[in-house]
Amino acid sequence: MWTEELRDKKIAVLLSGGVDSSVVVYEFARLGLHPDCFYIKIGPEEKEEWDCSSEEDLEMATAVAHKYGCRLEVIDCHREYWDQVTKYTMDKVRSGLTPNPDVMCNRLIKFGAFDEKCGHDYDLIATGHYAQTEIDDEGRKWLCTSPDPVKDQTDFLAQIYDWQLKKALFPIGHYVKDEVRQIAEREHLVNARRKDSQGICFLGKVNYNDYIRRYLGEHPGDVIELETGKRIGEHKGLWFHTIGQRKGMGFSGGPWFVVKKDVERNILYVSHGYDPDTAYQQDFKVHDYHWLTSDRLPQEITFKIRHTPGYLPATLEKTGDNSYVVHAKERIHGVAPGQFCVVYDKDHYRCLGSGEITI
Repeated sequence: MWTEELRDKKIAVLLSGGVDSSVVVYEFARLGLHPDCFYIKIGPEEKEEWDCSSEEDLEMATAVAHKYGCRLEVIDCHREYWDQVTKYTMDKVRSGLTPNPDVMCNRLIKFGAFDEKCGHDYDLIATGHYAQTEIDDEGRKWLCTSPDPVKDQTDFLAQIYDWQLKKALFPIGHYVKDEVRQIAEREHLVNARRKDSQGICFLGKVNYNDYIRRYLGEHPGDVIELETGKRIGEHKGLWFHTIGQRKGMGFSGGPWFVVKKDVERNILYVSHGYDPDTAYQQDFKVHDYHWLTSDRLPQEITFKIRHTPGYLPATLEKTGDNSYVVHAKERIHGVAPGQFCVVYDKDHYRCLGSGEITI
């Protein structure tokens, strides 16, 4: 249980203004603890509607901290976010890949830049992630899945460093979302019925394609039907499309499905059929693999390549330093270079690490 880690520890809570991190503060308060709370500002300053640090977020965070007698401090990490996470995102999409900014935000900002600014003064950093940790008989700390398969966020945490995991604490990770809502309503938290945020954390109501367009502009090219070689239209930039995409393309004669990108020739390949054979893969490569706790390779694993409740069985074959081939038991749809393949044990309880899918 997470409370076993609290003895004589100095704790920081990352308080966002949402219901999850607010219930984290309550969990400490019911134990008689009043940890310092921090609101991380990561939105850009020059355009208010892009700012994750909205007045409403900060007002709710302030109200929750005050309710439980905790100090709240605003930590400005917007420059670090835009220098590190945005650069990562734009470099990947420019190369025709499918990045995950939220994964890197956890490594570089929530457990990275924050630690550099003031988190280093604390033994533990608590967040509202739906994840758990456990200490094994050898004293090693493992990242473990939440009992809520829909809300589990271990896939977003699978790139954090081992020293970050040692400091991480997830006080609501043993709950399902409905239980967190019930606690918030019972305790009359100001944000008890507030909707969950969707998409990339800082964008708010801004469309992801508008975010991409702002930094990369447009780069029109041909859209070709894979089976026939027929030109069916023009795309505005390969970075506006992802492998497996089925909606929002606007080409006549659909439905169409994105199955391939040719970055050098700036061609987007689509298929008219539903889930064409070429959209499936059973074996694929991952590189820059990052182990969380132990680099001992199990015989059987489970994995996921996107934020879904399901886990897929597979084996992992080492092919080089931090390079592997995933051999899935069944063919899977929508494997896209640049995505993270997140690896778990065969019971999908312990998260072992993750690597970036490559061609």
